[in-house]
Amino acid sequence: MNNLSFSELCCLFCCPPCPGKIASKLAFLPPDPTYTLMCDESGSRWTLHLSERADWQYSSREKDAIECFMTRTSKGNRIACMFVRCSPNAKYTLLFSHGNAVDLGQMSSFYIGLGSRINCNIFSYDYSGYGASSGKPTEKNLYADIEAAWLALRTRYGIRPENVIIYGQSIGTVPSVDLAARYESAAVILHSPLTSGMRVAFPDTKKTYCFDAFPNIDKISKITSPVLIIHGTEDEVIDFSHGLALFERCQKPVEPLWVEGAGHNDVELYGQYLERLKQFVSQELSIARAMASRR
Repeated sequence: MNNLSFSELCCLFCCPPCPGKIASKLAFLPPDPTYTLMCDESGSRWTLHLSERADWQYSSREKDAIECFMTRTSKGNRIACMFVRCSPNAKYTLLFSHGNAVDLGQMSSFYIGLGSRINCNIFSYDYSGYGASSGKPTEKNLYADIEAAWLALRTRYGIRPENVIIYGQSIGTVPSVDLAARYESAAVILHSPLTSGMRVAFPDTKKTYCFDAFPNIDKISKITSPVLIIHGTEDEVIDFSHGLALFERCQKPVEPLWVEGAGHNDVELYGQYLERLKQFVSQELSIARAMASRR
């Protein structure tokens, strides 16, 4: 989130022009692109080129496991998509909506490491205005972006909803909650989620105003899939209380992961993070699936 002064926040919320402007001022920080996508003459095959700032940590063999392409959203933007084949026998694919101030190039090494450790493939995308994606980042575009990614994952790869885990991190929890409230999937993982934009800026906010942006708190109760919430107890950007409030509104919450001492950007560095994800994906979801099939 941007560091706005109190007077700027007061002006923004006391005389709000529209939710989109709140969203853009509070949340969107697209970095300079750390990758490019080059299309061949046939127009069907895209090649990923990473810059040094992408900090790629693997060999060319792992890079060959990444397939990239462009798809168009209902708002007319072209967004970059990335499918990371981490495991040949993966049962699930994470539809991963990343956090702020990063793009697919910077996330690519993390996706390889995460997917290989929890035995999942990963499908991700860049929001409008991020990386190689066209357009501008807005709240409405966020929802159109993940809808286009969901459709591409379903149609291009033939992956069924019961094999998709919707994963959102930080600002990525906003499109993830919106999608999961409308479509059933295998599960939902919310990593450092926010309740709403105004509640981040003004922690004492008790209700959702018409000009508030990112109202996760009003949508999460519509999610019918199992929901795992992960939050650091010392989160300096989105207070730990946001994770707690969302957990209390879930229809099907599973045991959350509250990472003692973790902040907003270092949850993944704690051992409990991978342990909890492994348990959730390899054990809890399999048990839930088996029980559902017997009904």
